Amino acid sequence: MVKLKSENHVSGNHKSEKLFAPQRDGASKDASDVRQITKRSEDYSRWYLDVIAAADLAENSPVRGCMVIKPNGYAIWENIQKILDAMFKATGVRNAYFPLFIPQSFLAREAKHIEGFAKECAVVTHHRLESTPEGVVPAGPLEEPLIVRPTSETIMYHMYAKWVSSYRDLPILLNQWANVVRWEMRTRPFLRTTEFLWQEGHTAHATQEEAYDRTRQMLDIYQKFCEEYLAIPTIPGFKSPSERFAGADETMCVEAMMQDGKALQAGTSHMLGQNFSKPFNVKFLTEKGTEEFAWQTSWGLSTRIIGALIMTHSDDTGLVLPPKIAPTQVIIIPVWKSQKEHEDVRAKVEELRTQLDAAGISVEADMRDTRPGPKFFEWERKGVPVRIEIGPRDIQKKSVVVVRRDNGSKEDVSESLLVPAVQKQLNLIQKSLYDRAVKFCEDNMLSVDTWDDFCDGLKGEKTKFLQAHWCSEALCEAQIKDETKATIRCIPFDQIREDGHCIKCRKASHGRVIFAKAY
Repeated sequence: MVKLKSENHVSGNHKSEKLFAPQRDGASKDASDVRQITKRSEDYSRWYLDVIAAADLAENSPVRGCMVIKPNGYAIWENIQKILDAMFKATGVRNAYFPLFIPQSFLAREAKHIEGFAKECAVVTHHRLESTPEGVVPAGPLEEPLIVRPTSETIMYHMYAKWVSSYRDLPILLNQWANVVRWEMRTRPFLRTTEFLWQEGHTAHATQEEAYDRTRQMLDIYQKFCEEYLAIPTIPGFKSPSERFAGADETMCVEAMMQDGKALQAGTSHMLGQNFSKPFNVKFLTEKGTEEFAWQTSWGLSTRIIGALIMTHSDDTGLVLPPKIAPTQVIIIPVWKSQKEHEDVRAKVEELRTQLDAAGISVEADMRDTRPGPKFFEWERKGVPVRIEIGPRDIQKKSVVVVRRDNGSKEDVSESLLVPAVQKQLNLIQKSLYDRAVKFCEDNMLSVDTWDDFCDGLKGEKTKFLQAHWCSEALCEAQIKDETKATIRCIPFDQIREDGHCIKCRKASHGRVIFAKAY
């Protein structure tokens, strides 16, 4: 039985889902101006899109299948970058940048790699446009077509071959923050778009053991990041051979459960072995003077983690953000009627904002001249963890009202105790969101032994994670996927040896794996 931690650690012709319904223009919207968020129980997919629109995270772009990440959404990504970047660098990783365009011939050097990405590649064949009577047409064909980066193994390892000649040149520990293009047939904002943002780490080592240790080390970082900062519980494990990254000897992953019971792969780390170093000639002289090929890894996390964040914590009111990743942790909403009250409240708001800011709390004050009700509504939809309300009466009492976004609870807090009180609430919210997500996962994970029970667990709009025996044969795995759309999400690291029979073919099995439908 998989156990989750119960405590928090403080150009093709493709189809795409319509990302967002139209919304009225205007910098400020009253509650009546914003369409209602669909309930999760009514239409989970529509709810997800409504939350993104209501929180103003992203919007349609003119390019089908692509999105514009708006400031509210990009601020979350910036926090993700900042935190992960520091975690990577603490292990010796440094950042670099490699070209967006990759010679087509590079991908052909590793057979499994090109097979895995061929259908998703966008190809540049010309380098300029010309105006003709028929309109603007491509001109200047390239000598060799260029692939718009779907992933960077090939272009990076071409360079690694130039940089490595001796064991003294190893290890190479590089990461890049970049965009990639994968020509998806069906798209959904953050979860699967034609272009998305990510980080991709690529390392080269002198020994197989060192490379394997790095593969696991980076996956541990993803798990720590998801659980401690995003409050998303995950299951770490190995991908089955059929689900591995194209060209990898081993793929490790962390899998998360969304509120509809589907899985989302939250991060992956790949042991590439020598599968890329050989075709790209990344070799070195050992201390003994012999020549060997380097051992390599790659690992990545993308903007789809924002989709996971939305679907793990948000509710029918809108976005819910854990404090550790929220761009704005506290919003101060003033209340006044007269001009005199306005001046007094404004001065007090600035005083409180300064105190919170000095304590390292990310805080904003909404001083717009609109009614407080619509402001409450707007900031709830944007997922700000804590709201502070203050008006003339509160000033007289030398107190404020502190409201939690996750459960709506309100508390009167003395001005003199505001900073420690807010810090306490932020910590409680972070832990509460994680514990709630852990309980949801435990309540929606089933251990099944019959095919009927397996199929029942995957019926309806809300499905389950299923722990079931598997015979380790790819054919059986493919039949299960064809019949149920469920895939093996991972073979858990903590899998317990248990004799049983494959859920599908009834052949012998020695442990349970995690099956689920997935994004």
